Amino acid sequence: MIARAPLDNAFGDRLETYRERVNRRLAQAISNGDGTPRRLRAAMEYSVLGAGKRVRPLLAYASGELAGVAAESVDAIAASVELVHAYSLVHDDLPAMDDDDLRRGRPTTHRQFDEATAILAGDALQALAFETLSTDDVLASHPAAARLEVVAWLARAAGPAGMVGGQSLDMEAEGRRAGEAALENIHRRKTGALMRASIMMPSLLADMPAAARDKLDAFSRNLGLVFQIRDDLLEVEQDTVTLGKSAGSDRANDKSTYPAVLGVDGARARAHELHKHASAMLESLGPGADGLAWLANFILRRSS
Repeated sequence: MIARAPLDNAFGDRLETYRERVNRRLAQAISNGDGTPRRLRAAMEYSVLGAGKRVRPLLAYASGELAGVAAESVDAIAASVELVHAYSLVHDDLPAMDDDDLRRGRPTTHRQFDEATAILAGDALQALAFETLSTDDVLASHPAAARLEVVAWLARAAGPAGMVGGQSLDMEAEGRRAGEAALENIHRRKTGALMRASIMMPSLLADMPAAARDKLDAFSRNLGLVFQIRDDLLEVEQDTVTLGKSAGSDRANDKSTYPAVLGVDGARARAHELHKHASAMLESLGPGADGLAWLANFILRRSS
């Protein structure tokens, strides 16, 4: 067990503090690019700095709480995972991918600007994520081996074995009904890989016992699927205004989703089963895991 003193407040009371931290770091990262063309910078800011729940940065901060890592050391990690997430949304929304017109309640980046600018903005955001990790002064105070492994985790999550590979498999599955195993493989990559990295990267900065890190990893793997199943359910439960994106787009693109494969009730049951397994992994990690537990409950019950 990792011994941690109980935190004074529920994690929910710290949400806005953490969101403000990462939002400041994101704005700083984009503004540091003095040579960035004006239109490209505007598209980057539009894609990143608008409304967003910041789930992945919050997971990073909660993991930092568990590992005893100061928020200052997590800031660059939190910003980098959000930059990669934002880049993936910009590219996923493109006509060649999911062809969506609405994201977070407003036009997608390629609709607000143009397709070429959206592609370039996504490229720039992904590169900026790695620049943010590799140039952060606070991270530089940690051992070089740990910093390199942090960067490697993000690269694997974003790359062909992670998000990019998951998107490729997702597109290949359009128009045919994937089985549950194939669907899980897609979303462990497309959605789960970055959530897993968000949770695991801060732990690399701490002297965490191997057994505790293994339980944290098991938690992160289950939580990514809970998030995706809930996302799929929201597509059939909510309207476009509530979601902030086009409801029914998965059905229009003939995508395999958990409700389509398992049925709505079956998908709900699977999400609760995975949440139960994830929560069990936290039980032996002490009160420092309360933030991750809070976020796991939020992810299971979210309505948008």
